[in-house]
Amino acid sequence: MKIKDGFIMNKVGSQHVVVPVGETSMKRHCMVRLNGTGAFLWGQLAADTVEEELVQALLAEYAVDEGTARADVAAFLGKLRDTDLLDE
Repeated sequence: MKIKDGFIMNKVGSQHVVVPVGETSMKRHCMVRLNGTGAFLWGQLAADTVEEELVQALLAEYAVDEGTARADVAAFLGKLRDTDLLDE
């Protein structure tokens, strides 16, 4: 899975925001704010990856236990699916 084409993440001040670009911006009018962990996971989804790789990346980057990492990744992916930003 990876992020659908037509979306980019930018840092605006201290916020990370995802916006549609190009032709996608004509069809989708949205802006998604991400916290630091969300921005990290978004970056991991730039390349085709699987959920387990996201969990392992989160464990390597942050001082978090495995259960929390799995729950956080699942919640993040759920939000991306709900907003149709994920290409599976």
